[in-house]
Amino acid sequence: MTEKRIPLRKCIGCNEMKEKKQLIRIVKNNEGVISVDPVGKLPGRGAYICKCVECFDLAVKSKRLEKTFKGRIPEEIYSELREKLAQEC
Repeated sequence: MTEKRIPLRKCIGCNEMKEKKQLIRIVKNNEGVISVDPVGKLPGRGAYICKCVECFDLAVKSKRLEKTFKGRIPEEIYSELREKLAQEC
């Protein structure tokens, strides 16, 4: 009997590898629109972050989202993420 492989992703806040289900995906589509991907299936470039505010604060402070998506991130995305994380924790 073979074990089922669990997909791992790296959090851009704490740089730890975690199960995909434990993270929230942020995606930038082909038109350049950045949004939170609750299902994890939207097309585009994705970045993952833990479901805790501390990792979010680290990612914002070090501008890792901007580096990942190679551009400026609108404040409404940051506020939307903070609200979603506050609900999760």
